[in-house]
Amino acid sequence: MSQTAPDSDLPARILVVEDDPGMRTLLVRALQADGYRVRGVQDGREMWGALAASPADLIVLDVMLPGTNGLDLCRALRRGGVPGIEAGQLDRHTPVIMVSARGEELDRVLGLELGADDYVAKPFSQKELLARVRAVLRRGGGGVTEVQSSAPRRETLKFAGWTLDLRRRELTDPSGAVVDISGAEYDLLASFLDNPQRVIGRDRLLELSRTRLGDVSDRSIDVLVSRLRRKLGNDSEALIRTVRGLGYIFTSPVERL
Repeated sequence: MSQTAPDSDLPARILVVEDDPGMRTLLVRALQADGYRVRGVQDGREMWGALAASPADLIVLDVMLPGTNGLDLCRALRRGGVPGIEAGQLDRHTPVIMVSARGEELDRVLGLELGADDYVAKPFSQKELLARVRAVLRRGGGGVTEVQSSAPRRETLKFAGWTLDLRRRELTDPSGAVVDISGAEYDLLASFLDNPQRVIGRDRLLELSRTRLGDVSDRSIDVLVSRLRRKLGNDSEALIRTVRGLGYIFTSPVERL
C-alpha cells in the first residue's frame, strides 16, 4: 500500500541513516514494502549529500554512527545543516525518528531536546517502526504526510496576541512573525489550547502525546514543555505555569475563529 501525500500521488520519501549494512538493508526493505520511497546511507557525510541531492519527508537516524553521531546530526539539521550545502537545499524541519540500541531515558530525553520527533530503542519490531513512521508522517509539521480521511479543520486559535493556525499548523507571535515549531511542540500547544485555564496532569499530557512519542515519561513531557516555553519567549512563564505535584496550566483565555 503506497503512503501518499495529500497533494501528490507519490509516496513519502524516507532517508535511513544506519552504519550497520544488515540493519540498513532490513530497514530499507521494510519501509519499501510499506509503500515508501527509501534511500539508505551509512553516515553523516552521506546523509548531508543525500539531502542536498533530494529532500526527504522523514529521516530515520541511528544514534551510534561513526564520525558524527546521530544526536549531533539531528542538532545540526535543526540549526540549518552544515557548511558547503547551499541555503534552501535542506529543510531543517524535516521530521526525525532516532534509533538506538541504547534505550536509556537520558538518551531519549536528549534526542527530544535536540528536536527529534520520536525515539525507537533496539530491538524493535518492524510493526512498531512502521507505526511510528506513519504517526510522525501523519502528524508531523514538515514534509509530506499520509492521506487524511478528512481535511484539517480550518480554524484559528488566538491567545495573548499569539495565533495558532490549525490548518497550516503555523504559530505566529504578537508581532506577526512566524515561529518555528516542531510537530511534537505543535501537538502539546494544541492540547493546552484545547484545555485553557485548567490544570492538565502529567498523566493526561502523556496520554495526549503517546501517539507521537511512543513510550514517553514524565521527564519527556517536561522536556517538551521546556521546548515550547522557549518558542513562546518572554511570554512563556506567564502562559504555561507549573502546578507543583499536579502538572501544568495554560493561563490565557483562548479565542476560536
